[in-house]
Amino acid sequence: MARLLQRSLAGRLGADGQPVPLVAETGGQNAMIVDSSALTEQVVQDALSSAFDSAGQRCSALRVLCVQDEAAGRLLEMLLGAMAEQQIGDPRRLAVDIGPVIDAPARAAIERHIESMRARGRRVWQPLLRPHGHDARDTGRAADAFAAATRHGHFVAPTVIEIDGLAELQHEVFGPVLHLLRYQRGELPALLEQINASGYGLTCGVHTRIDETVVRVAGSVEAGNVYVNRNIVGAVVGVQPFGGEGLSGTGPKAGGPLYLLRLQAGLDPGAAREAVRRTGPVATAPVRGFVVDAVGVEGGPMLGALRAWALAHDDRSLATACQRLAAATPVGPWRALPGPTGEANLYAVLPRERVLCLAGDVSARLAQLAAVLAVGSRALWPAAAADLRERLPAEVRERVDLVDDWRHANAGFDAVLHAGSPAALTAVLEALSNRPGPIVGVTHMAGTDIALERLLRERSLSVNTTAAGGNASLMTMG
Repeated sequence: MARLLQRSLAGRLGADGQPVPLVAETGGQNAMIVDSSALTEQVVQDALSSAFDSAGQRCSALRVLCVQDEAAGRLLEMLLGAMAEQQIGDPRRLAVDIGPVIDAPARAAIERHIESMRARGRRVWQPLLRPHGHDARDTGRAADAFAAATRHGHFVAPTVIEIDGLAELQHEVFGPVLHLLRYQRGELPALLEQINASGYGLTCGVHTRIDETVVRVAGSVEAGNVYVNRNIVGAVVGVQPFGGEGLSGTGPKAGGPLYLLRLQAGLDPGAAREAVRRTGPVATAPVRGFVVDAVGVEGGPMLGALRAWALAHDDRSLATACQRLAAATPVGPWRALPGPTGEANLYAVLPRERVLCLAGDVSARLAQLAAVLAVGSRALWPAAAADLRERLPAEVRERVDLVDDWRHANAGFDAVLHAGSPAALTAVLEALSNRPGPIVGVTHMAGTDIALERLLRERSLSVNTTAAGGNASLMTMG
């Protein structure tokens, strides 16, 4: 649906000459990582609510439970036992835990996936239909009870499917289906690479009592919302601003400081920085080893080098733009958000990975580069601009990549800055709407002022800081 909207908007520009804003949230292949130090009872509770609340029909719902092999057997047994106790039926009844999926086509698609995985030899558990470890009579009674409870509506029994790797999941299964993936402790870095390689980046959770693991997961996983020792659904506006990146959405986050700016027609260069600053005070580290200082600011010295180069070449306009953008960048430390006692909620903005810069003249291209450096990102220029790149200072040149054909699917970028005619802008929008992969936003540049928030990703981190949630140090307090 988001792709259809993008294509329908590609030929239209707003009254200000900018592309029509498209803010889309597009689901996720959301994972929860559980190591052997985690409290099994809490993991089961959080996995149940994350995977099966609303019959798994939440964009943030848990799709893949990744469990360290040493803990997987006990956790699976306890999870299946808890699933067998859940009630399915009319959600208007207070005793009911799981309601129907939205319609018959949705049910058919989910059941096709389950049967496909079963046909491939994957282990499939459906405790409400086939109680784990019980005889045929128990199975018959369970099936009869399920049929009686689900006469009216489109129901799918909550299901666990064990898989060997994330690559087996080619699309999101939007329903009460949880995939179980075992991993060895030493395989955690490779597991994080698998999660990132899916292209989705909405929610991710980790259950562990080891601070170093929290730091590694939070620092490596590419997801808009990361949850530690708690469930991964139910984000609260102003507490856990919600939204993803990559195949999971365009940003900005709902309930976050940048959302209204995306809908604003005018341009206030300093608005994003002020909005982020007002989000809350600089956070304190929620776990040992977590760095809350400025995030993604390595572009600062590069911007200074570009300004010095501009002054040396008597380009006062570029030098002024560098100075102005340095003062306006929203990138900075993690901010503390309000929340309940026993929970730490943090927010930060990070640079997008690489920004495609399309401009018809040198001045515009250099102004785009200044904006990219101001947020600490990298620039991607068409190969035709190679001569200009070679004239830049070495440290700035290192932040500029070249591409022969940016329209090619292998050209990696997650934002676009454009300077040129309306016709050229429309052509870019139409080309991007036919490009596979994530939806990429385009910002048209008029003059040297650029909305820096368009070049940012947002991250929300929510940590259960209670002893049961994994902060074992609290249990040593007398």
